Amino acid sequence: MADKRQIVTLLTDFGTSDYFVSSVKGAIFCVNPNVELIDITHAIPPQDIFAGAFMLRNAYNIFPRFSIHMAIVDPTVGSARRPIIVMTDSYNFIGPDNGIFSYIYQIEQVNRVVEIKAEHYYRSPVSSTFHARDIFAPVVGWLTKGVDPTKMGEVIEDYVKFNIPEPKEFGPNLIKGHVIHVDHFGNCVTNISENELTYERMDQNKVLVINNQQVRLFCTHYAECPDGQPCALFGSANLLEICIPKGSAAHTLGANRGTEVAIHFA
Repeated sequence: MADKRQIVTLLTDFGTSDYFVSSVKGAIFCVNPNVELIDITHAIPPQDIFAGAFMLRNAYNIFPRFSIHMAIVDPTVGSARRPIIVMTDSYNFIGPDNGIFSYIYQIEQVNRVVEIKAEHYYRSPVSSTFHARDIFAPVVGWLTKGVDPTKMGEVIEDYVKFNIPEPKEFGPNLIKGHVIHVDHFGNCVTNISENELTYERMDQNKVLVINNQQVRLFCTHYAECPDGQPCALFGSANLLEICIPKGSAAHTLGANRGTEVAIHFA
Protein backbone atom coordinates (compact mmCIF):
# COMPACT_ATOMS: atom_id res chain seq x y z
CA MET A 1 0.00 0.00 0.00
CA ALA A 2 1.29 3.45 -0.89
CA ASP A 3 2.26 5.77 1.94
CA LYS A 4 -0.37 8.32 2.90
CA ARG A 5 0.54 11.67 1.40
CA GLN A 6 0.71 14.81 3.55
CA ILE A 7 -2.18 17.19 2.83
CA VAL A 8 -1.37 20.87 2.28
CA THR A 9 -4.10 23.42 1.60
CA LEU A 10 -3.60 26.71 -0.18
CA LEU A 11 -5.58 29.91 0.41
CA THR A 12 -4.52 33.11 -1.35
CA ASP A 13 -5.69 36.30 -3.05
CA PHE A 14 -3.67 35.46 -6.17
CA GLY A 15 -6.56 34.73 -8.53
CA THR A 16 -6.07 32.20 -11.31
CA SER A 17 -5.18 34.33 -14.33
CA ASP A 18 -1.47 34.67 -13.51
CA TYR A 19 1.39 32.25 -12.86
CA PHE A 20 1.37 32.81 -9.10
CA VAL A 21 -0.56 29.75 -7.89
CA SER A 22 1.22 27.29 -10.16
CA SER A 23 4.60 28.73 -9.13
CA VAL A 24 3.80 28.19 -5.46
CA LYS A 25 2.76 24.60 -6.15
CA GLY A 26 5.88 24.00 -8.21
CA ALA A 27 8.11 25.30 -5.40
CA ILE A 28 6.47 22.89 -2.96
CA PHE A 29 6.83 19.95 -5.36
CA CYS A 30 10.53 20.74 -5.83
CA VAL A 31 11.04 19.90 -2.15
CA ASN A 32 8.47 17.11 -1.87
CA PRO A 33 6.77 15.84 -5.05
CA ASN A 34 4.62 13.43 -3.01
CA VAL A 35 2.56 16.04 -1.19
CA GLU A 36 -1.21 16.37 -1.72
CA LEU A 37 -2.09 19.99 -2.59
CA ILE A 38 -5.68 21.16 -2.20
CA ASP A 39 -6.94 24.63 -3.08
CA ILE A 40 -9.28 26.22 -0.55
CA THR A 41 -9.61 29.35 -2.68
CA HIS A 42 -7.50 31.83 -4.62
CA ALA A 43 -10.37 34.30 -4.93
CA ILE A 44 -9.89 36.27 -1.71
CA PRO A 45 -10.36 39.95 -2.63
CA PRO A 46 -6.91 41.46 -3.15
CA GLN A 47 -5.17 42.44 0.10
CA ASP A 48 -8.27 41.62 2.18
CA ILE A 49 -6.68 39.97 5.21
CA PHE A 50 -9.94 39.79 7.17
CA ALA A 51 -11.69 37.93 4.33
CA GLY A 52 -8.79 35.50 4.17
CA ALA A 53 -8.97 34.92 7.91
CA PHE A 54 -12.72 34.27 7.74
CA MET A 55 -12.37 31.80 4.85
CA LEU A 56 -9.64 29.94 6.73
CA ARG A 57 -11.83 29.83 9.85
CA ASN A 58 -14.55 27.97 7.99
CA ALA A 59 -12.40 25.55 6.02
CA TYR A 60 -9.39 24.43 8.03
CA ASN A 61 -10.99 21.95 10.42
CA ILE A 62 -12.84 20.10 7.66
CA PHE A 63 -9.50 18.58 6.69
CA PRO A 64 -7.86 15.58 8.38
CA ARG A 65 -5.74 16.18 11.45
CA PHE A 66 -2.13 17.14 10.82
CA SER A 67 -2.93 18.87 7.54
CA ILE A 68 -0.82 21.96 6.86
CA HIS A 69 -2.67 25.14 5.92
CA MET A 70 -0.81 27.78 3.91
CA ALA A 71 -2.67 31.11 3.93
CA ILE A 72 -1.24 34.01 1.95
CA VAL A 73 -2.88 37.41 1.81
CA ASP A 74 0.21 39.53 2.09
CA PRO A 75 -0.09 43.22 1.18
CA THR A 76 3.14 44.07 3.03
CA VAL A 77 5.27 41.35 1.44
CA GLY A 78 8.95 42.28 1.45
CA SER A 79 8.63 44.52 4.51
CA ALA A 80 9.56 43.82 8.11
CA ARG A 81 6.43 41.70 8.64
CA ARG A 82 7.45 38.23 9.79
CA PRO A 83 6.90 34.84 8.16
CA ILE A 84 5.45 32.46 10.75
CA ILE A 85 4.37 28.91 11.49
CA VAL A 86 1.44 28.50 13.89
CA MET A 87 1.50 25.14 15.65
CA THR A 88 -1.58 23.56 17.24
CA ASP A 89 -2.38 20.05 18.42
CA SER A 90 -4.22 19.24 15.19
CA TYR A 91 -2.83 21.45 12.42
CA ASN A 92 0.07 23.62 11.39
CA PHE A 93 -0.48 26.95 9.66
CA ILE A 94 2.03 28.97 7.68
CA GLY A 95 1.81 32.49 6.31
CA PRO A 96 2.55 36.13 7.08
CA ASP A 97 2.27 37.56 10.59
CA ASN A 98 -0.41 40.09 9.70
CA GLY A 99 -3.56 38.85 11.45
CA ILE A 100 -4.64 36.25 8.92
CA PHE A 101 -4.54 33.61 11.68
CA SER A 102 -6.63 35.66 14.13
CA TYR A 103 -9.54 33.20 14.15
CA ILE A 104 -7.11 30.31 14.64
CA TYR A 105 -5.71 32.00 17.74
CA GLN A 106 -9.28 32.35 19.02
CA ILE A 107 -10.50 28.83 18.24
CA GLU A 108 -7.50 26.52 18.53
CA GLN A 109 -5.14 25.73 21.36
CA VAL A 110 -1.95 27.26 19.98
CA ASN A 111 1.19 25.55 21.22
CA ARG A 112 3.81 27.74 19.56
CA VAL A 113 4.19 30.44 16.96
CA VAL A 114 7.56 30.28 15.22
CA GLU A 115 9.09 33.13 13.27
CA ILE A 116 10.80 31.53 10.27
CA LYS A 117 14.45 32.54 10.10
CA ALA A 118 16.32 29.52 8.72
CA GLU A 119 17.11 30.88 5.27
CA HIS A 120 18.69 27.62 4.07
CA TYR A 121 15.14 26.31 3.68
CA TYR A 122 14.25 29.12 1.23
CA ARG A 123 14.50 29.20 -2.54
CA SER A 124 17.37 31.26 -3.84
CA PRO A 125 17.27 34.05 -4.71
CA VAL A 126 14.27 35.30 -2.74
CA SER A 127 12.04 37.79 -4.53
CA SER A 128 10.98 40.70 -2.32
CA THR A 129 7.51 40.55 -3.91
CA PHE A 130 6.86 36.79 -3.93
CA HIS A 131 7.56 35.27 -0.52
CA ALA A 132 4.76 32.75 -1.11
CA ARG A 133 6.90 31.06 -3.75
CA ASP A 134 10.36 31.65 -2.34
CA ILE A 135 9.87 31.34 1.44
CA PHE A 136 6.53 29.84 2.41
CA ALA A 137 6.28 27.18 -0.32
CA PRO A 138 9.70 25.57 0.21
CA VAL A 139 9.28 25.74 3.99
CA VAL A 140 5.96 23.93 3.59
CA GLY A 141 7.76 21.31 1.52
CA TRP A 142 10.29 20.73 4.25
CA LEU A 143 7.55 20.57 6.89
CA THR A 144 5.89 17.77 4.92
CA LYS A 145 9.19 15.90 4.99
CA GLY A 146 9.22 15.96 8.77
CA VAL A 147 11.42 18.92 9.63
CA ASP A 148 10.50 20.21 13.09
CA PRO A 149 9.05 23.74 12.81
CA THR A 150 11.03 24.82 15.86
CA LYS A 151 14.22 24.13 13.88
CA MET A 152 13.18 26.79 11.36
CA GLY A 153 13.27 29.81 13.63
CA GLU A 154 12.43 31.27 17.00
CA VAL A 155 9.28 31.07 19.11
CA ILE A 156 7.53 34.43 19.40
CA GLU A 157 4.75 35.66 21.68
CA ASP A 158 3.91 39.03 20.09
CA TYR A 159 2.26 37.70 16.93
CA VAL A 160 -0.29 39.93 15.23
CA LYS A 161 -4.01 39.36 15.74
CA PHE A 162 -6.82 41.74 15.06
CA ASN A 163 -9.83 42.30 17.26
CA ILE A 164 -12.60 40.04 16.02
CA PRO A 165 -15.95 41.81 16.38
CA GLU A 166 -18.16 40.11 18.95
CA PRO A 167 -21.95 40.37 19.26
CA LYS A 168 -23.33 42.06 22.35
CA GLU A 169 -26.47 41.48 24.38
CA PHE A 170 -28.32 44.43 25.84
CA GLY A 171 -30.56 42.79 28.39
CA PRO A 172 -33.00 40.00 27.48
CA ASN A 173 -34.63 41.83 24.56
CA LEU A 174 -31.81 42.96 22.29
CA ILE A 175 -28.80 41.42 20.54
CA LYS A 176 -26.53 43.53 18.35
CA GLY A 177 -23.97 42.19 15.91
CA HIS A 178 -22.44 42.96 12.54
CA VAL A 179 -22.17 41.52 9.07
CA ILE A 180 -18.69 40.03 8.87
CA HIS A 181 -18.86 38.43 5.43
CA VAL A 182 -20.87 38.63 2.21
CA ASP A 183 -20.66 35.36 0.29
CA HIS A 184 -20.79 34.59 -3.42
CA PHE A 185 -24.60 34.47 -3.35
CA GLY A 186 -24.99 37.80 -1.59
CA ASN A 187 -25.86 36.22 1.76
CA CYS A 188 -24.88 38.44 4.68
CA VAL A 189 -23.11 36.36 7.32
CA THR A 190 -23.18 37.91 10.79
CA ASN A 191 -21.13 37.29 13.91
CA ILE A 192 -24.23 36.16 15.83
CA SER A 193 -24.02 32.50 16.80
CA GLU A 194 -26.22 30.04 18.66
CA ASN A 195 -24.47 31.15 21.84
CA GLU A 196 -26.46 34.38 21.59
CA LEU A 197 -29.50 33.33 19.57
CA THR A 198 -30.14 30.09 21.39
CA TYR A 199 -32.62 27.39 20.47
CA GLU A 200 -35.00 28.72 23.12
CA ARG A 201 -34.74 32.29 21.86
CA MET A 202 -35.38 31.15 18.29
CA ASP A 203 -38.90 30.24 19.47
CA GLN A 204 -39.57 33.75 20.77
CA ASN A 205 -41.24 36.53 18.81
CA LYS A 206 -38.48 38.60 17.28
CA VAL A 207 -37.50 40.86 14.42
CA LEU A 208 -34.10 41.43 12.87
CA VAL A 209 -33.31 44.98 11.78
CA ILE A 210 -30.61 45.81 9.25
CA ASN A 211 -30.26 49.24 7.64
CA ASN A 212 -33.69 50.18 9.03
CA GLN A 213 -35.28 47.25 7.23
CA GLN A 214 -37.03 44.46 9.09
CA VAL A 215 -36.52 40.74 8.62
CA ARG A 216 -39.24 38.72 10.33
CA LEU A 217 -38.77 35.30 8.76
CA PHE A 218 -36.42 32.94 10.60
CA CYS A 219 -35.96 29.65 8.73
CA THR A 220 -33.94 26.44 9.02
CA HIS A 221 -32.91 26.10 5.35
CA TYR A 222 -32.97 28.16 2.16
CA ALA A 223 -35.91 26.38 0.50
CA GLU A 224 -38.07 27.29 3.49
CA CYS A 225 -37.71 30.98 2.62
CA PRO A 226 -40.16 32.47 0.08
CA ASP A 227 -38.51 33.63 -3.14
CA GLY A 228 -37.52 37.27 -3.08
CA GLN A 229 -38.10 37.77 0.64
CA PRO A 230 -35.30 38.31 3.14
CA CYS A 231 -35.02 35.72 5.88
CA ALA A 232 -32.51 34.73 8.54
CA LEU A 233 -31.07 31.31 9.25
CA PHE A 234 -27.99 29.61 10.63
CA GLY A 235 -25.70 28.67 7.76
CA SER A 236 -22.85 26.23 7.38
CA ALA A 237 -20.47 28.50 9.32
CA ASN A 238 -22.81 28.13 12.34
CA LEU A 239 -23.46 31.85 12.19
CA LEU A 240 -26.70 33.69 11.57
CA GLU A 241 -26.97 34.87 7.99
CA ILE A 242 -29.50 36.92 6.07
CA CYS A 243 -30.45 35.62 2.65
CA ILE A 244 -32.90 36.24 -0.16
CA PRO A 245 -33.62 33.12 -2.24
CA LYS A 246 -33.01 33.83 -5.93
CA GLY A 247 -31.66 37.24 -4.99
CA SER A 248 -28.87 39.04 -3.15
CA ALA A 249 -29.52 40.12 0.42
CA ALA A 250 -26.45 42.35 0.37
CA HIS A 251 -27.66 44.23 -2.71
CA THR A 252 -31.32 44.42 -1.69
CA LEU A 253 -30.60 45.51 1.89
CA GLY A 254 -27.62 47.70 1.06
CA ALA A 255 -25.44 45.71 3.43
CA ASN A 256 -21.74 44.94 3.45
CA ARG A 257 -19.09 43.91 5.94
CA GLY A 258 -19.45 46.05 9.04
CA THR A 259 -23.18 46.74 8.70
CA GLU A 260 -24.90 46.56 12.09
CA VAL A 261 -27.56 43.95 12.74
CA ALA A 262 -29.99 44.06 15.67
CA ILE A 263 -32.42 41.41 16.89
CA HIS A 264 -35.30 42.72 18.99
CA PHE A 265 -37.38 40.34 21.09
CA ALA A 266 -41.01 41.05 21.97
